[in-house]
Amino acid sequence: MFGAPCLLLAALVAAAPRAQDAAPAPDAPVLVVTQDVQLDPAVTYGGLVIGADGVSVDGRGARVVGPLQRAAEASGAPAASNAFTGVGVRAAGVDDVTLCNLRVQGFETGLLVEDGAGWTIADCDFSDNFHDPDFGWGEQGEKGGLVLHRMRDSLLDGNRANRDWNACSLVDCSGLVVRDNDFSHASNTCLKLWTVTRSHVENNDLSWGLRIAPGEVHARDSTCVLIESGSDDNVFLRNDATHGGDGFFIRVLNNWTSRRNLFVENDASWANNNGFEAWSPENTYERNRANHCSYGFWLGASDRTVLRGNEAGWNGDPAGFHNAPESFGHGGIVFVNGPSNHTLADGNWLHHNAGGGLVLRGDEATGGAAWKAWHWVIQRNRFEDNRWGVWMRHAEFIDIGPNEFRGNREGDVFDAGNVSGVVRHDGPAEGEAPVVDVRNAMFDWQQDEAAGQTSVWVEARALDLPNDQVRFRWGLGDGTYSDAPELIHAYPDPSWRRIGVTISRGGLSGLAGMNASCVGWGEDELEATRRDLPSPAKAGRAEFDAAKARGPAGWTLAGPASEASFAWNPGVAGWGYGVHARISPYSGERVALLWPATRDAALPLAGRTRLTFWIRTRNPNIPAWQDVNPIVTLHESADRWLRLTPERDLLGNPPDVHYRDEWMPLDVPLAGGTGWTAESGPGGALQTLNWLTVGLDSWGAPALDVWLDGLALR
Repeated sequence: MFGAPCLLLAALVAAAPRAQDAAPAPDAPVLVVTQDVQLDPAVTYGGLVIGADGVSVDGRGARVVGPLQRAAEASGAPAASNAFTGVGVRAAGVDDVTLCNLRVQGFETGLLVEDGAGWTIADCDFSDNFHDPDFGWGEQGEKGGLVLHRMRDSLLDGNRANRDWNACSLVDCSGLVVRDNDFSHASNTCLKLWTVTRSHVENNDLSWGLRIAPGEVHARDSTCVLIESGSDDNVFLRNDATHGGDGFFIRVLNNWTSRRNLFVENDASWANNNGFEAWSPENTYERNRANHCSYGFWLGASDRTVLRGNEAGWNGDPAGFHNAPESFGHGGIVFVNGPSNHTLADGNWLHHNAGGGLVLRGDEATGGAAWKAWHWVIQRNRFEDNRWGVWMRHAEFIDIGPNEFRGNREGDVFDAGNVSGVVRHDGPAEGEAPVVDVRNAMFDWQQDEAAGQTSVWVEARALDLPNDQVRFRWGLGDGTYSDAPELIHAYPDPSWRRIGVTISRGGLSGLAGMNASCVGWGEDELEATRRDLPSPAKAGRAEFDAAKARGPAGWTLAGPASEASFAWNPGVAGWGYGVHARISPYSGERVALLWPATRDAALPLAGRTRLTFWIRTRNPNIPAWQDVNPIVTLHESADRWLRLTPERDLLGNPPDVHYRDEWMPLDVPLAGGTGWTAESGPGGALQTLNWLTVGLDSWGAPALDVWLDGLALR
C-alpha cells in the first residue's frame, strides 16, 4: 500500500538533470526522476522533481540544498532561514513513490507532494528549511519541512524535520500513517492537520512546537500539534508533544469543528499554555499526561467529550507556567467559555493543581442563562492536593459516582453558585459502567398542528443489562426530567434541543447525548427546499438515483463572478432531502441563493408573519464570514421588496456553538424584531412573493457549501 521500501531497490538508474526556470549552480543539479534512482552522496543537488508513478528514490545520504544556503556555505556566513525560497523536492499527481535517505535543507518548503497515493517517505531529513522563531502573531502559510496536499493512503516513517516553521503540514489528506518521526523544535507547529481524516499518528517526537520571546506570556498560538477544519476520525498514540505553546490544539477559527479523534497515551506536559486545548465536540482522551502546564486540559465548546485515565498535575504552579488565571485559578481538566454537555470524566488522576482538579462552568456573562455545564458523569477519579477537587458553577444534571479525595485544601466538591440537579452515587466502583444504547435511530417526529407542538420519542437501554437492574435519568433540554426508559415529550414549537440520558447501576453510570431537531413541517413549506425522494427499496435504485440526480428545480445564484451547483442532500437529521448549494468559483463578494430563477412564484403573503427555515454552512476561510449573515430578501418586483437582516452574524457567531457546522433553525419575523431588522423597497409593502434570496458574504474566496431545508411561510 505504501510503495516499495528503499532497502529493496534493484537496478537503480540516475535520471538526467533538466534545466529549470532558474538555472542552478553547476555543482547543484536539478533532477527530474522518471525511473528508479540512487543519488550520489558526494553531489549536492539543487532540487528534485518526481515525475512518474512507481519510482523509488534512494538518496543514500545525499543533500538537496537551496541557493541561499549554498551561498552561505560557500561564504561561511549564516543564511537567514526566514528568507529561504523554492521547493527542494516536488511531485504532483504521481502515485506509489518511495523516497528515502535524503537530506533537504535551505528551501521555503523541503518537500511538497500534491495529489498522490501509496507513497512511502522514510528516513529522510527535512530540517533547516524556512524557520522564523521571531515572527509575531499570525500565519505564514504552509512552509517548512514537509507539506502534503490531497494525499491518500501513504506512510511517513522515521523522518526528521527540526528547526522549521511547520515541521510537517498535512492538508486535505486521508488514510496516512505518520510514525516514528522526529518533527520537534518548530517555530510554529510540529504537526499541522487541515481536513485530515482517518489517519494514524504514532510514536513521534512532536515536542517544542514553540515560538516565544523572553518574558512573553502566550506563545503566539504556536503548538506542537494543530488540528483544524474537519480533521476527523484520527488516532494519536504515544506521541511526545511536550514543551509547546500548547501540546495538542484543536482550533476552530472558521466554525468547522474536528470530531471523533482519539488521543491515547500522549504526553503534552510542560506546555506554556495548555497541554490539550480543544474547541470541538466528540473527541476522546485516554491515558494521556498533561502536567506542569498553565492548564492540563482546556476544553471549551467541547460537548460529548470522554476523558478516561488521564493524568493532569502541577498545572498553574506559581513557580512554573501559570498564564491566564481564571476565577478558580488554574486547573487540571477545565471546561469553560463554551458548553460541555454529555461529558464523561472517568478514572483520571488530577493532583497538585493550583485551582480545581476538575472545573466545569457555564456561561458567566448570562449567569448560566445562555448555557450551563449540563449532563455530566464524574466517577472513579483521584483528586489529590488540589485547591479544590471538583469546582462547579452554572452547572446542572451532574452525576457524581465514587471518587477518591485527598488533601484538596478548599473542598472536595465545591459549589461556586447556580449548581442544581447533582446526584451522588455511593455504590462500589468495581465492575464496568453501563454502556448506554439509544434505539430506533434515536428520534421520531410528529407535528400536532392544532396544539402547535412537536413530539419527540426516545428510548434507551443498558447493553447486556435488563431495565430492572439499572436506573434511568433523562434530561429533555427544557428543564424536564424523567426516570422512565422510554418516553414521548412535546416541545411547544419546532426547534433544536439537547437531550441526555444517564443509566446507573450501583455506583457507576454511563451516559448518551442526543440532538433532537424538532422540525415540525407545516402546510406552508415551500417545495423550494424539500423533497421526499422515492425510496430505493420500493422504487428501485435506478429510479431513486435518477430522481436525486435531477436536483432541486428553480434555484440559481445571484452575485458577481461566482457560480453554484444545486443538488438534493439529506435534510435536517437525515429526514428527507434538502437543498445543497456548492458555490465554486466564489468571487469573495456577497452572493445570494435565489429561488425561483423564473421569479414567478406568485405566493400570497396575506396572513403570513414569519419565514422559517433550517440552514447549515461550511466556510473553510479564516476568518470565515464577513458582515452579517444570512440576509433574506423577499421580492414582489424590482422595487417592491422586503430585506430582513439579522442584528448579528448568525453564521460567524451563532446563538449556540452546536450550530457552528450543524443545522440551525431560523425563525424570521416579516415585520422585524426579535433579532432582525426589516427594510422595505421604494415600491411599498409586499402583497405577493415572487422570488426570494438568501445572501452570504465571506472574508475570503474559498468554495462555500450551503444547505437549506424546511423553507416555509407561516
